[in-house]
Amino acid sequence: MKKKNEFTPNTIAISEKLKELYPDALCSLEYEGDPWRLLVAARLSAQCTDERVNIVTVPLFERFPNAESMCEGPVEEIENIVRPCGLFRTKAKSIYEMSRIIVHEFGGKVPDDMESLLSLPGVGRKIANLILGDVYGKGGIVADTHCIRICGRLGYYPPEKKDPLFTERIMEKIIPREDQSDFCHRIVLFGREYCSARSPRCRECPLAPLCKNAMEQKQS
Repeated sequence: MKKKNEFTPNTIAISEKLKELYPDALCSLEYEGDPWRLLVAARLSAQCTDERVNIVTVPLFERFPNAESMCEGPVEEIENIVRPCGLFRTKAKSIYEMSRIIVHEFGGKVPDDMESLLSLPGVGRKIANLILGDVYGKGGIVADTHCIRICGRLGYYPPEKKDPLFTERIMEKIIPREDQSDFCHRIVLFGREYCSARSPRCRECPLAPLCKNAMEQKQS
């Protein structure tokens, strides 16, 4: 039985409003439809903006256009190119090693299952779900900081919950698999425009009537 005053998000209304706001649900990372390039760009995006990654990958992919050339290195050259993305030594090593494994163990093709993707250096569930959804059309909740923050504020779970796997498990049961990738891309755009971490624009937010946090703010 539903508890008194318990808030339940209207997922259909939320999804439709996000679709209205952002009809073109595209990944912010530029990769020219190449699964390997998306994998590399996603790895570089850790603690770095997508805008900066898109700048850095231009010279990176000019020098190393595919997994075969990347795994030939040298790693020091990769480091020099990706330096602006931060954590450049760790990231360079990851994209070098993942490229080597893709070439020698997966026949040059980015794998299309979670277990194989997670076997690649530097690839966690967030990146794996991005690949599975955007490249292979299998869906997947990309539980990045925007998704975790906004779904908590909307009322799907306590907003203080900051566990990516928890968010993924909750939202994958709620959002239809065929809609998961688009939903996650729209959430990112919405987070940048309205629902930022420090100063959410609740008074102007088109999702305010559907959001638990906005309703609580209005009542306080």
